[in-house]
Amino acid sequence: MDVKEIIARRVAKELHDGDVVNLGIGIPTMVADYIPESVKVVLHSENGFIGLGPAGTEIDPDVVNAGGKPASVVPGGVCFDSVMSFALVRGGHLDMTVLGALEVDQEGNLANWMVPGKIVPGMGGAMDLVSGAKKVIVAMEHTAKGGKAKILKACTLPLTGQKVVDMIVTNLAVFEVTDTGLVLTETAPDVSIADVKATTEAEFSVAPACKEMSLG
Repeated sequence: MDVKEIIARRVAKELHDGDVVNLGIGIPTMVADYIPESVKVVLHSENGFIGLGPAGTEIDPDVVNAGGKPASVVPGGVCFDSVMSFALVRGGHLDMTVLGALEVDQEGNLANWMVPGKIVPGMGGAMDLVSGAKKVIVAMEHTAKGGKAKILKACTLPLTGQKVVDMIVTNLAVFEVTDTGLVLTETAPDVSIADVKATTEAEFSVAPACKEMSLG
């Protein structure tokens, strides 16, 4: 199974009936493909609509998700301007936001917008999302190119949000962010706790009930 699919499948299990959820650019947008049919959620797209759906077979070039990829609006969906979109975000109406990250640290700090050596347009809506959503899940590959750790003792890049992350889901593991630090709760199939420790700079404890990640 592709590493990105592992992450998206596991995150999808965190969504519950009635949730209003924002899916960020990249891996998070894949989560929509793995939400069980029995779970009915409302997906928010920060570029201006509630009721985000899959791309489908007939692509409308005027309907895209926050990453500019083809999408659709489900029946009952609503389109609006950025002012309304961020009023929903800042007003605390999102149950969850799922974002990618460049770095996360053991205190739940998040850095996901300033790419070293690259000219970037800005942090987009990430700062608003991590401040306004009731739950923040980081969905990312466990390490960067070359095997460099992304889960650190302390972020080195400019922060998107301070102590905002609730859960980290990677292709290797699931961590809960608690007041006392990171807790490893799940490992991916064929991944050992030793494998996670070898690729994680941050300090973490292992939950007594740590189990294998369910992806079905």
